[in-house]
Amino acid sequence: MIDLMILYVLLKHDLTMYAIHKRIQEKFLAYTSPSFGALKPALVRLEKMGCITSAKIMSDGGKLSVYYSITKDGLKELKNLLLKPFSSNPLQFLSDARVKLSCCGFLDRDDCSDLFLDVKSNALLHKVNAEKILTDEYTPLDFYQRVVLDNAICEYKNFISMVEGLEKDNARNSK
Repeated sequence: MIDLMILYVLLKHDLTMYAIHKRIQEKFLAYTSPSFGALKPALVRLEKMGCITSAKIMSDGGKLSVYYSITKDGLKELKNLLLKPFSSNPLQFLSDARVKLSCCGFLDRDDCSDLFLDVKSNALLHKVNAEKILTDEYTPLDFYQRVVLDNAICEYKNFISMVEGLEKDNARNSK
């Protein structure tokens, strides 16, 4: 997900590594918080892939700074990352879906529709799986497990409702 977030924050501005980290924190802190240490390897990887370029620029104060910018290949990779299938892990799904939905303004309406359908389908699957566990008479659950499962089901229901609202808005804007 860090690659996706880096490419997304580079859409509008060339940024230094520090500024990239700061923008990621500003835009995604409610969902995820990649460490500053994870940023450098991701930048190196994206540059090797041709998704970003770097340029060393001397600031007015005489300090050398490295600025990163997104390339045409980076734009294609951003789209690929946004439309890449989700992990089957429910915890990973929720985190990734939040980040992807936050970035869907980059996609055209048809790609947004595809992303919304994928998110909704996965959320429904995870909700059904949680409901099966909760209602299975042969799976002994204690009070705390039931409360946590019930909360997960509610979270998936809310998530599905949110995506349905995004779908309606996307359809309205395409007319």
